Amino acid sequence: MRPQDITAADGRLLDELTSIVSAAAAAILAARAGPLETRAKPDLSPVTAADHAAEAVILEGLARVLPDLCVVSEEAVGHTLPDRIPDTFILVDPLDGTRELIAGRDEFTINVAIVSDGRPRLGIVAAPAQGLLWRGIVGSGAERLRLSPGAPASAAQARSAIRTRRSAPSGLVAAISRSHLDPQTQAFLARLPITDRRVCGSAVKFCYLAEGSADVYPRLSPTCEWDVAAGHAVLAAAGGAIATPQRAPLSYGHMLENFRLPAFIAWGDPSAAARLGV
Repeated sequence: MRPQDITAADGRLLDELTSIVSAAAAAILAARAGPLETRAKPDLSPVTAADHAAEAVILEGLARVLPDLCVVSEEAVGHTLPDRIPDTFILVDPLDGTRELIAGRDEFTINVAIVSDGRPRLGIVAAPAQGLLWRGIVGSGAERLRLSPGAPASAAQARSAIRTRRSAPSGLVAAISRSHLDPQTQAFLARLPITDRRVCGSAVKFCYLAEGSADVYPRLSPTCEWDVAAGHAVLAAAGGAIATPQRAPLSYGHMLENFRLPAFIAWGDPSAAARLGV
């Protein structure tokens, strides 16, 4: 398949990618059952045997299903950068929330997104330890699947369409990072009528917004594109929005900036920011 053949209506592609992510989920759980071989990367973030096992499965699957597309994957980027970033490419975080994995929590995810013209168009976020997977194509909707790690997409035990909710005037539920709650984000949250907080790691926070169980997820410290793109696509497909603190669109493919995003605010209800004056 050539990049120009990818369309928002390609449900078959979504299923193929879902099956690849499911196989990677099984690889993570298998690696977690043995020695994790944890080490620190140059940026001092942890990496384990589970990260590498998942990435190997995903890269093999993508080479088979989408052989003509450039793939930017977190662990591989540390060794080799592409010559350039084309208009359409794939962003992969084979294990988002490695700290949560090491701590024995079940919040870690796998993130895969197809980006075109700087915007995520298709996204898959899987939580292997929970047997859940969220996916969406912008313009075609989003859904949540209960899928056993290793099973193909066709074996999903439960499939439900998801949609963001309108923010309640009485208060908001905020999704908050467990490991990266910085002072700027805390100050932003203090300006909002927050009545409850869902503290967790990884891109699962985007999925809470997408399925209507949270309203806002601010991250006002730097992060990487592969941490965000898949959740961005799922959220947008479900009716939500994500932008910079200045309300500018978030764009992807910035190789010269080492694929870093300085800050973002994700909303389940796109009208909430203006209504709340933030």
